[in-house]
Amino acid sequence: MTIPRSTLQAEFERTVEEYEHLLEFDDVSLSFAGVTALDEVSFSVDDNELFAMIGPNGAGKTSAFNCLNGVYKPQEGDIRWKGESILGTRPDQIAELGIARTFQNIELFPHMTVLENITLGRHIRTDTPWWNGALWLGAARAEEMANRAFAEDLIDLLEIEQWRAYPVALLPYGIQKRVELGRALAMEPELLLLDEPVAGMNLEETEDMARFILDIREELGISMILVDHDMGLVMDIADRVMVLDFGRVIATGVPTEVQRHPDVIRAYLGAELESE
Repeated sequence: MTIPRSTLQAEFERTVEEYEHLLEFDDVSLSFAGVTALDEVSFSVDDNELFAMIGPNGAGKTSAFNCLNGVYKPQEGDIRWKGESILGTRPDQIAELGIARTFQNIELFPHMTVLENITLGRHIRTDTPWWNGALWLGAARAEEMANRAFAEDLIDLLEIEQWRAYPVALLPYGIQKRVELGRALAMEPELLLLDEPVAGMNLEETEDMARFILDIREELGISMILVDHDMGLVMDIADRVMVLDFGRVIATGVPTEVQRHPDVIRAYLGAELESE
């Protein structure tokens, strides 16, 4: 880490609240035109936990993320954030509650710099009214300076200082993925949804991203839900793993338990286990 714990970490300090789980996904079912995407899916995420969802393509992982973000509204079940239902809540309101997301396909502004892209993530934490910013009054200037300083701290955290002034379109793919992670962190989330953060990366880039994910949890205390097809990554860094197949949960547990579960092996290998 290149950044002192006393600076960026202080921005992410949480007040102690009483709730059983940070997030509860309770018997959620979602279907489209008769096709079931999620079938009574349940899981929970606790404070400072790194929870992973895995499964073959089409298993329902992205659908679960879209329900958490408010993009989809499930037909059955409930989603609770700190004990309160967030069903029917708009995506921007969910982001304000403290749930941020990265995307499998990079969604950055290609002609803006690294610093500008990350600073954009601060818009949801901006308090001055638009007219104040348009007139560039003192409060707006002070807030802009604070937001830029926050973004600079994230740039240090993710070790992308040398690219801070570059348009992201000119950057290597692995660095662009870090910028996207930084923009999500700029929203000061309490829960970070990581949608295939190492997809398309080589081994070195994957190892770097794994290190940053662990640093973020340790330094900033952010809970995470990780979706990825890299089983080595998932099994190495996740606290618990849930396996989906055709929209149903087939196993949930610590990585060593899940790896040995016969239904998980069948889902990934497409074959019955030999009897012992």
